[in-house]
Amino acid sequence: MVFLTAACWIRNRGPDRYWKVQELLKHARHFRGRKNRCYSLAVRAVRRAFVYATKARALKKRDMRKLWITRIAAASREHGIKYPGLIHNLTKSSIQLNRRVICDLAVTEPRSFQSLVKLARARQQEGFRAALGDGKEPAGVLSRVVMLQ
Repeated sequence: MVFLTAACWIRNRGPDRYWKVQELLKHARHFRGRKNRCYSLAVRAVRRAFVYATKARALKKRDMRKLWITRIAAASREHGIKYPGLIHNLTKSSIQLNRRVICDLAVTEPRSFQSLVKLARARQQEGFRAALGDGKEPAGVLSRVVMLQ
């Protein structure tokens, strides 16, 4: 079919509208009442649902972070160190594990988590020794100071 004028091209828009409506109604199928059948009602409902979905993605991230922190705090209290001290000393020890990984270690691999706690506690003791002015490096703990021989 050849369109010689722009007016003929614009008039032939029928199927596009149908598929646009079907695409929107597909998103509204699980709604109750006329919102899943009536296009004008479905438009508003789907737009509102997409707004809620966008906000919920941020809330989900926030809730998951809270859950990870709660689990890490509970596991670290079992080993006798508080959560802020654990995280602070792990970062000072240049251990770059995020909270999700630390939480997974605390839940699924308690021995690995216990070794992390020991490392954090050793770093904490190292900081205390430096503050007291002892001047000696504790044995078996990695420090940022590299001794050249």
